Amino acid sequence: MNSPRIAFIGAGNMAASLIGGMRAQGVPADAIRASDPGAEQRAKISADHGIQTFAQNAEALAGADVVVLSVKPQVMQAVCRDLVAHLDHAPLIVSIAAGISCDSLQRWLGPGPQAIVRCMPNTPALLRQGVSGLYANSHVSDTQKRQAEQLLSAVGMALWLEEEHLIDAVTAVSGSGPAYFFLLIEAMTAAGEQLGLPREAAAQLTLQTALGAARMACEGDVDAAELRRRVTSPNGTTEAAIKAFQAGGFEQLVQQALNAAAQRSAELAEQLGQ
Repeated sequence: MNSPRIAFIGAGNMAASLIGGMRAQGVPADAIRASDPGAEQRAKISADHGIQTFAQNAEALAGADVVVLSVKPQVMQAVCRDLVAHLDHAPLIVSIAAGISCDSLQRWLGPGPQAIVRCMPNTPALLRQGVSGLYANSHVSDTQKRQAEQLLSAVGMALWLEEEHLIDAVTAVSGSGPAYFFLLIEAMTAAGEQLGLPREAAAQLTLQTALGAARMACEGDVDAAELRRRVTSPNGTTEAAIKAFQAGGFEQLVQQALNAAAQRSAELAEQLGQ
């Protein structure tokens, strides 16, 4: 990144992760500012990353090329309306708040077109292993798209979407996705314990298996279906388990679950954008 001036409005965990990722990539501390109402959080961010922090959003916003809106969706409208008087230039607006559409942000940020990128990151970004779906409105320039992509790439992978409604699908697949794997880990650990393993051993076996399988899927040269076929011997133990999953409607249940998440994402966008 060619060190644009970046202001974070809200300095919670996701903002802290993005700031840490950028600093690790060599973005200078004096190019980043952040505001947050919590004195303790401001002190921590400043101590951890060497950046300036402010209690007032307007102070962080001054002169910024990129403004990252990282506040809770429920307060986004109030925060945007407060920023309007201080947007005396045309920064790129990057929103990482779930369920807030570009049209809603444009309406709340006042008159004049705004370059807005809407993002859906996920919690592994806290370990810089995240993935984010990004959508840019028509006012975002190529340079600004690169800035947004480099910002989100600091904590993992960034994927551009051509249509904003696909953010709901991203929310269903990756935004909420870590919880699905946590649920499977919980269930496998409990099943291992029921089979007689000590709980700690069942947990360790499950976690390392999840990590190893994910690495094989990410680093291999074949897709997940082929990997599954390779470890499923005819009439073997894995086939017995897979058949039990499929008899219980595993694929259909996953589809239903993701549909429910996507539908709820769309509902929240409608409610929060009013």
